[in-house]
Amino acid sequence: MEKEELIKKYSIDIEKLKKEQEKLAKSLEIKDKIDFSLVEKYGAVYSIFIKNKMLCGIIVCNKDFEITEQDYVLEKVKFPYIAEFRAYRELPAMMEVLNKINEKPDIIFVQALGITHPRLGLASHFSLASGIPVIGISDAIIGSEIKDDNVLRNNKKVGKVFVSKPGARPIYVSPGNQISIETSLKITSQLIKLPHKYPEPIYLVHKYLSSIENEVIDKENQ
Repeated sequence: MEKEELIKKYSIDIEKLKKEQEKLAKSLEIKDKIDFSLVEKYGAVYSIFIKNKMLCGIIVCNKDFEITEQDYVLEKVKFPYIAEFRAYRELPAMMEVLNKINEKPDIIFVQALGITHPRLGLASHFSLASGIPVIGISDAIIGSEIKDDNVLRNNKKVGKVFVSKPGARPIYVSPGNQISIETSLKITSQLIKLPHKYPEPIYLVHKYLSSIENEVIDKENQ
């Protein structure tokens, strides 16, 4: 279904949402909130879609990549997929699953845009909602340009291009909030465990959701 048809079908005031994104973006702090060298707990949140439902999982791991907590929620999708507005589709479930774990991570990875977004990426929106520093990891960028290993928007640096292993397509690293661009890249590079392409917390949450997907589907079909 085309974007305009979706907006009409779901009665979405897209201009209102754009203004909300722009307003929230003014609250972002693209600087290190804490001493990230002291981080003990890393998290990652990821969602997959099963028909009209979203399975959203979270893992928390230590510096040795041992999972200390993991959980999931299965929610009915209430907002369609519209590019640049993922937060309105995924954020409620992300917040719900975050609130299910006992100990919050010091920093969270989200496979989404941070400040490389034209207004407010999902990684940034999630950080503002949760109060936790977030790093956005994406396979593509929107309306930005690449110069050397920098991602630029309106000639301003908003992220970094990172090749995690030889022969791999680059990933784009950008702060969500409460962390700097350089620290986002540094932590991402430190958490690569070859042969995996993505930072290990993201790999672990992918693996976790893959392991429970069939079980969750079976429960739904009972």
